[in-house]
Amino acid sequence: MKKIAISGYVVAVIALMIWGFYQAIYVAPDDAMQGTIFRIFYYHVPSFSAAFTFFAISFLGSISFLSFRRSHPEWAQMADAWAVAGAEVGVVFCTVGLVTGPIWARRAWGIWWTWDARLTTTTVLWLIYVSYLLLRRFAAGPQVQTLAAVLGIFGALDTPIVYMSNRWWRTQHPAPVFGGADGAGMDKSMVGAFLWNLLAWFAWGVLVLALRYAVERKRQKNAEYEALVALEGRA
Repeated sequence: MKKIAISGYVVAVIALMIWGFYQAIYVAPDDAMQGTIFRIFYYHVPSFSAAFTFFAISFLGSISFLSFRRSHPEWAQMADAWAVAGAEVGVVFCTVGLVTGPIWARRAWGIWWTWDARLTTTTVLWLIYVSYLLLRRFAAGPQVQTLAAVLGIFGALDTPIVYMSNRWWRTQHPAPVFGGADGAGMDKSMVGAFLWNLLAWFAWGVLVLALRYAVERKRQKNAEYEALVALEGRA
């Protein structure tokens, strides 16, 4: 039954991704000012929305690990697995956003990149979480999880700065589409395509997150078993 449910969810995710692509490419109209290049918006914004969500999961997992690592070790390990999974999936989606952004900028601005507040803070966020993953991958020792949790919390503090950067400072990055100044927003003919892609990308991210969590929990249990065998061998 569980395998059937997972297979059904995978099929649903694939269907949503295909439907979202159809909506973005064939249903939504061209933007009056930007033309066809605006369609990248339907991938650029959902990818960052998903990235911020998964970084938040990593943030909560890191806090929970630090809170429970002494009183409830099993809970702490589960929280740490969520933290790793959230950071890893968040980096993937953040990378998609950082790739699609310059593609749009090359056509709209005539340049691939400029070091304004939004782009710079986003790059810093990406680098922090890449550092987090490198720490988890190559460092060893009993304090790795604790150090990673602290780094994950530190990285998450940059997320609201990224979100608010084009509100706090004058940037070359476009003004907020949602929740911006008067006149901000999307035409009704574009909203459907955006929402479908937002749903599709979140559904895809949740699928990958769950799989990554399961892999991390299995790795933790294998590590615990190996440590127990090594301890019994010394006895």
